[in-house]
Amino acid sequence: MSEALSVHALEPTETPLTPESWGKLGMWIFLAGDAMSFGGLIAAYAALRIGTPTWPQPSTILGIQLTAIMTFLLICSSVTMVKALSAIRHGQRAGLVKFLALTIFGGLCFLGMQAYEWHHLIVEEGLAIQHRLFDATFFILTGFHGCHVTGGVIYLFFVMLGGLRGKYSADHYNGVEIAGLYWHFVDLVWILIFTFVYLI
Repeated sequence: MSEALSVHALEPTETPLTPESWGKLGMWIFLAGDAMSFGGLIAAYAALRIGTPTWPQPSTILGIQLTAIMTFLLICSSVTMVKALSAIRHGQRAGLVKFLALTIFGGLCFLGMQAYEWHHLIVEEGLAIQHRLFDATFFILTGFHGCHVTGGVIYLFFVMLGGLRGKYSADHYNGVEIAGLYWHFVDLVWILIFTFVYLI
């Protein structure tokens, strides 16, 4: 009898869902739905491009060099996001704020370059969403992603404010981790858009 009780005591118990794990689950569900949205847009872009014989070569219209810099900035911002999470995991609140600020700066630079690219394409190249399918798919895809970057910058700004107020610590950093999931997703999606829309 005592042996059976001791064996039962050694069996792993199921970990109950906590507010922290609910937050991560909610973010993963949101990202799964968002991934379907981007996947549908990219699939529609591919279908239209394959079915349109007069589809222009993107490299002859779009600025690949500028977009490569934008892509590099987003990749670097993912690195600073990782650094921010690592800093707070070690109890370094100043490091959290510093790296979050750098991540936000990278996002703002990306948005500024995207605004410059759009202005150049609209004013100098004559692109317009109502002119042809290439223009429409380009502005919808990049604009949808730009909205996500804007939302991410605002999101990270409030996380940074929380860091300044001492909301996060080595024992309580779940909010930073959840924000990081969103930011890495935004970066990954841009790499796909850059590949399919600009390079191929």
